Amino acid sequence: MKKNILFTSLILMGAFASQAQWQPDQRLTNNPSPSNTSLNNAWCVAASGDTVHVAWDDQRTGNYEIFYKRSTDGGLTWGADTQLTNSIYSYDPCITVSGSVVHIVWQEEKDGYYEMYYKRSVDGGVTWDADKRLTTNTSDSWNPSIAVNGQVIHVVWEDERQGNSEIYYKGSTDGGVTWGADTRLTNNPADSWNPSVSVSGPVVHVVWYDDRDGNWEIYYKRSADGGLSWGPETRMTTNTNVSRYPCIAASGSVVHLVWHDDRDGNYEIYYKQSTDGGISWGTDTRLTNAAEISMYPNVAVSGPAVHVVWFDMRDGNYEIYYKRSTDGGISWESDTRLTDDPAFSFYPSVAVSGNAVHVVWQDARDGNNEIYYKHNPTGDPVGINEPLISGNKIGVSPNPFTDEITVSNSKNEPCEIIIYDITSRKIMQKKFTNTVNLNTSLIGKGIYIFEIKNKETILRKGKIVKE
Repeated sequence: MKKNILFTSLILMGAFASQAQWQPDQRLTNNPSPSNTSLNNAWCVAASGDTVHVAWDDQRTGNYEIFYKRSTDGGLTWGADTQLTNSIYSYDPCITVSGSVVHIVWQEEKDGYYEMYYKRSVDGGVTWDADKRLTTNTSDSWNPSIAVNGQVIHVVWEDERQGNSEIYYKGSTDGGVTWGADTRLTNNPADSWNPSVSVSGPVVHVVWYDDRDGNWEIYYKRSADGGLSWGPETRMTTNTNVSRYPCIAASGSVVHLVWHDDRDGNYEIYYKQSTDGGISWGTDTRLTNAAEISMYPNVAVSGPAVHVVWFDMRDGNYEIYYKRSTDGGISWESDTRLTDDPAFSFYPSVAVSGNAVHVVWQDARDGNNEIYYKHNPTGDPVGINEPLISGNKIGVSPNPFTDEITVSNSKNEPCEIIIYDITSRKIMQKKFTNTVNLNTSLIGKGIYIFEIKNKETILRKGKIVKE
């Protein structure tokens, strides 16, 4: 019965959230030179709690540099631009966050070739450490993607050191202080391009597109041990047309993949999922059905809620569109048009934190490309977090959390906490009296449901989010 209550709550959450409204567009940059989000499907926005982080490349100094901006109130107001690089050409940043630690990777040409560079902030974007050069070879390294789980960071990119583009991987287990050796993930005579990486617990998921079969297809590879070893490649698409620019996101054992594909005569957005951590995959699902092209999807996930953005030509010029599933990708709501202006809106990326969905993109409405932002403050399904018994401090903190949570009950009575994943599978259980700290480092990112109860009744139930 309790599990049925949990699922009923999730259904009600989704119904409520579907009524939420997107807020007006906000212009984040204002200078006479182009400001661009990444062209390689990387995430240019990340969020933790009410703090939203945005990264882009910008030509205001006469050459392209990486810039950063943040909001500490959920996207309502924004701080000043911060220039993170001072080089020749710095492009295509990808940003991620774990608690207050922000991580950025990008490609930079100051060494004669494009190399991978990394930078971090340990205070939520207030100050930044020095740049770290991640690659050293006499060929170009391009198009990075980054994912983090606590102190473990995963970076993938495409690299031409073998004479053609191959996918490479590098990891850090101490929050970006030191880095392991480069690992080559692909080995074929064709080109492998534009990787995307996601992580859930120790399982790392990587996708890219590859023309070894005579046309571009999507490929996938995973590591079950945090990047130490890698399984075989899995070909995700099989058609005689072009499948390109994949983006991947994982929550627990459910993995979500989006890409654009012209099997239907023009580019459409497609989706595929795995419910067993990437071991097996379901069928392709076509998410768009428009007379004009839909391209460059970007995906974020929060438990059963999957959020996809892309740009679309159905309105006569490129606009940003959004689509959501609240049941883990089984069914999808209708498309939502996020922009409406006579100029082109390109290359969106999406992030989720708490109840809010955040989207950034580049937009030419001002005569040159500028960075724009939009958010839906209640666009992600939320759980029941009110105590069932008043006059008593019962709960879990912090929320969102990373690798540890504190469970408390001020009545000082024998209690038990039970944590379920979104499929109602019990993943953690602990008895306590007043306060207990739980190590959650082995739990993947996503939404979880908790119950705190004594012998007779449930004292509190609700949602906790691991970021």
